[in-house]
Amino acid sequence: MIKGNNIGLRAVEKEDLILFRDWRNIEEFRKNFREVRELSLADQEKWFESLQQTKHINFMFTIVDLKNNEPIGAAGLLYINWIIRSADFSFYIGKDQLYIGNDGKAEEATKLLIDYGFNNLNLNKVWMELYEFDNQKIKFFTEKFNFKKDGVLRQNCFEKGKYWDSYLFSLLQNQTE
Repeated sequence: MIKGNNIGLRAVEKEDLILFRDWRNIEEFRKNFREVRELSLADQEKWFESLQQTKHINFMFTIVDLKNNEPIGAAGLLYINWIIRSADFSFYIGKDQLYIGNDGKAEEATKLLIDYGFNNLNLNKVWMELYEFDNQKIKFFTEKFNFKKDGVLRQNCFEKGKYWDSYLFSLLQNQTE
């Protein structure tokens, strides 16, 4: 387990899958994910099995509250490209439908994952794709962690009868020094 003061990141276990399914199926969350359809437990189990087969490029964690060891969310460094040393940053707090929240837990979990990526995996860049309406994550990652907008994928999402842009954001290892 990767431990902070109040939050830890541990390997995803099968017993986490029901929580992950329930969190991913929250409508307000789902619209922000690339996978927008309702997920079944079987979908989550297939995803979990695929993680076992791709451990060399996908590092997925359950975010836990250390005071009671309760799962509160999910975070990962995915699709790692070992040549350019980059990873897709995946993150949300599912407990109490916070998504990000403002109680410091998301901030501590993000710090842990960024530190792990840069200082343990020797990544040079972590990046994410966020839809233009995902203001909560855009504000969180740009203001608290200095992620920079790299580009725009025009009309890359369809939500509530409208096309939306998606933005690519990244943080470089030397930006954190």
